[in-house]
Amino acid sequence: MPHWLHRLFNRPRTVQVGGRPFISQGLTRRFWDDIYHVALTIRWPTFFGLAATVFLLVNMLFAVLYQLGDRAIANQFPADFSGAFFFSVETLATVGYGDMHPQTLYGHIVATVEIFMGMLSIALVTGLVFARFSRPRAKIIFANHPVIRRIHGQPTLMVRAANARQNVIAEASAKLHLLMRETSPEGFHIRRIHDLKLMRDRHPVFTLSWSVMHIVDESSPLFGLDMAALQEAEATLMLSIEGIDETTSQPMLARNQWSHREWRWNHRYVDLVFDDEFGVSHIDYGVFHHVLPVDETDDSES
Repeated sequence: MPHWLHRLFNRPRTVQVGGRPFISQGLTRRFWDDIYHVALTIRWPTFFGLAATVFLLVNMLFAVLYQLGDRAIANQFPADFSGAFFFSVETLATVGYGDMHPQTLYGHIVATVEIFMGMLSIALVTGLVFARFSRPRAKIIFANHPVIRRIHGQPTLMVRAANARQNVIAEASAKLHLLMRETSPEGFHIRRIHDLKLMRDRHPVFTLSWSVMHIVDESSPLFGLDMAALQEAEATLMLSIEGIDETTSQPMLARNQWSHREWRWNHRYVDLVFDDEFGVSHIDYGVFHHVLPVDETDDSES
């Protein structure tokens, strides 16, 4: 393999883990090694752009093949490359208007190969489009900042989440993890993941909002730590929520992470719900990410 091609396939890649960038190198990255995953994960404009590019290139290739034959296409118009290109488009799409058609054995062979490729390509593109549309996508939003405040006299870590689609996510469950860099007595450096016990880790009907809470007591990995200690350990908080979309009966999964720089100590979330003068309850997502310093005399849940 040429050196420049080797460098192209083995170029470094930046991966974000716990809000910290890692340069991944030494793995071969070739487009065709995992083309299905790429086709499912790229953005829609990129997907359609690549599909259009492949469509044009394939038709140009077959147009060249038709031109190599001796009058392979009857009634070819225009008589140059563009006519062969348009005939290829009709053949690949299995349209067949009838004005132009193969008239030699060579033309029939090329058209047969192209029709076979056309049927396969239509099936592949249809399958990819369906797979992209049918993939379950949760529209769960997470607050920009986890907060730590006292509730009923106990320091409590809170993370706010909301179902932006506002449909029913049944049997939703939450898992909260803490990622920290630690050093063993032997000097071995590790990044350890701690499970944080939640006051309530399940929500039977997650429709609007959910405040996930973890009490920082003697059994908590956060017990006795302050902002400086979390910064030294490069602490990262990771929250994942999964459940069943009641509309499609498909599993949904959403996750987010926050570095220690995004935590807010002695803060609370601004209340989402309020009642108007008619007693009607409103939920205002415009203040979803807003936090305020805690009033020491206020010991209520927000």
